[in-house]
Amino acid sequence: MTIKLQGDVEQGEIIGLEDLEKPLILEEKIVVINDNNETDQDQESAGSIGMVLLCTFVAVCGSFEFGSCVGYSAPTQSAIREDLNLSIAEYSMFGSILTIGAMFGAITSGRIADFIGRKGAMRMSACFCIAGWLAVFFSRGPFSLDVGRILTGYGIGVFSYVVPIFIAEIAPKNLRGGLTTLNQLMIVTGSSTAFLIGSVITWRGLALTGLVPCIFLLVGLCFVPESPRWLAKVGLQKEFRVALQKLRGKDADVTREAAEIQVYLENLQALPQAKLLNLFESKYIRSVIIGVALMVFQQFGGINGIGFYASETFASAGLSSAKIGTIAYACIQIPITMLGAILMDKSGRRPLMMISSTGTFLGSFLAGTSFFLKGHGLLLEWVPILAIAGVLIYVSAFSIGMGAVPWVIMSEIFPINIKGIAGSLVVLVNWSGAWAVSFTFNFLMDWSSSGTFFVYSGFSVLTVLREEEFPCKPNSTLLNDMKRRNAKFLIQNESFI
Repeated sequence: MTIKLQGDVEQGEIIGLEDLEKPLILEEKIVVINDNNETDQDQESAGSIGMVLLCTFVAVCGSFEFGSCVGYSAPTQSAIREDLNLSIAEYSMFGSILTIGAMFGAITSGRIADFIGRKGAMRMSACFCIAGWLAVFFSRGPFSLDVGRILTGYGIGVFSYVVPIFIAEIAPKNLRGGLTTLNQLMIVTGSSTAFLIGSVITWRGLALTGLVPCIFLLVGLCFVPESPRWLAKVGLQKEFRVALQKLRGKDADVTREAAEIQVYLENLQALPQAKLLNLFESKYIRSVIIGVALMVFQQFGGINGIGFYASETFASAGLSSAKIGTIAYACIQIPITMLGAILMDKSGRRPLMMISSTGTFLGSFLAGTSFFLKGHGLLLEWVPILAIAGVLIYVSAFSIGMGAVPWVIMSEIFPINIKGIAGSLVVLVNWSGAWAVSFTFNFLMDWSSSGTFFVYSGFSVLTVLREEEFPCKPNSTLLNDMKRRNAKFLIQNESFI
């Protein structure tokens, strides 16, 4: 799974992704008259980062919860089907309905986070996840399983928006990129942890472990301030200054940063509200097509089918212990994701996507070949080896590029006045694709195990062939266009790699 963010559809609110990668983003500069010569860096370093780190730790508990929900279905498939006597269709619905809940959570998250605040949205999400996990734990049939799964899905859909936005809004500029990358890392860590723990405890016990990050989050939120930007946006000026001072340290001078935030919000409110039909205007349509295409290629390459049902895939390939494959899958995700973040800064978007898509093609093709050999009784001793090698190559390649790069590109190509509504459309496409792949995976495997992976490898080939249409970074023409459209924000290109 990937980071999925969206803004308020009607208000066209900024998604905020431009602050979420370092140093892949457009650095926002608001012109504020300042009589002294103090630099941003000087001001930021003067404050204390202790509260910022605490806020980040608390918030990424939601990211860990996100990963836990995503990783739950992989190690538990055979046990749940056996204990509750579920058919393939019933378990496929259970596995995939998470994405339906997340779709609704992501679509409504912008409005919720604006109405009850960032902390309020995280509290609400945690409560949905707790209710969902308890429903799964006490399940005696498919209905309660699905109810629990869709509740957790809704919770993580809201988390997917509000966690990185909260971190981006509370962190000083010099720490913002590094801290927000923890969101994606904790999602992967949560997923890997669910894989590992699910290999040694029962599926009901694993459901209870999903409560832990929610409890940490709910307790932690009692000790951290609300986002100063949200407080300023809703007109709570006194609370805004108190929260900002608490984040920067009691001795820090927050006057300039407070003024910048106020000017930013005033300019944001002055932007015209974008409508859905505006996306089809000639000046926006190419960016929209690129954003949608990226999400289609990302999802229909099969990541959610392979990830949701990895354990059963290894078992189908004849691996003596499916748990070995699942543990290997879990262990490889975290370091590869970290490597991808480093390479993205050094190699650019398009080269990393080319490498990643080529790797997912190779992984899918190897896995498909293993099932083809098994179906024809050929080289049977090589079948499990090829299957596990293919899946591990696939997840490694996906984690290094296709998981995060499409979201980074999306954050860069949409002008700020359509970023909210365009982001909502892209999020909807992404979650819809995630549901389609995760729901159909088991049916496709019943139809043809080898054919399933060959289909996924075909989408990877299409991604490679269409790479030339995807920007690796904003070129001078696109950058100038973005500057014209976002003139009020005086966006400057300082740090594109």
